[in-house]
Amino acid sequence: MRIHSNSFEHGQRLPAEFAAGQASGDGYGFAANRNPHLAWDEVPAGTRSFALICIDPDVPTVAEMVGRADVQIPEHQVRGDFIHWVVADLPAELREIAAGGCSDGVVAHGKRDPAGPAGSRQGLNDYTGWFAADPDMAGDWYGYDGAFPPPNDLRLHRYFFRLFALDVERLELDPRFTAADVFYAIQGHVLGQATTYATYSLNPAVAG
Repeated sequence: MRIHSNSFEHGQRLPAEFAAGQASGDGYGFAANRNPHLAWDEVPAGTRSFALICIDPDVPTVAEMVGRADVQIPEHQVRGDFIHWVVADLPAELREIAAGGCSDGVVAHGKRDPAGPAGSRQGLNDYTGWFAADPDMAGDWYGYDGAFPPPNDLRLHRYFFRLFALDVERLELDPRFTAADVFYAIQGHVLGQATTYATYSLNPAVAG
């Protein structure tokens, strides 16, 4: 199975329109937050649905350092995962998701019912936890919300779009599901998978 995007080149920078954060005249702010185009082919025989997950594995693990103007987060700091998108039950006949078809703009408190391919279900991304203590933004963040790496981070962040071809039409998931729930539910049902990734940084000292 293969996956590609017309919105970015594999392994290259993600255009800001597909990110949640961007540099602005007075610092950093929200960007267009459109989901990128994705398309796939060479689907395994017997595929009955797809699951899609977008993961940033380069998230700093020392939260107290994030966003501070007086410190740069070192590239070698231990990192963790941050989920930007999780979709289950994508129809077996689907081969493409249009740019901006599932997300266009940042919604305070998260999208209640994000757009998406008919029949699919979108789960919670990790902005749900990140904004939990912020009364202006807290809520259930469903669907796609893009890159917003710390501007003081010296590591170039990578955003992996992982597509799984499954032998079941519908996964056993609660309505308020996460990527971890999907990873658990697809065990024993994966016929094939494909991955592409883009990079992004808000730190002017980071090349790539």
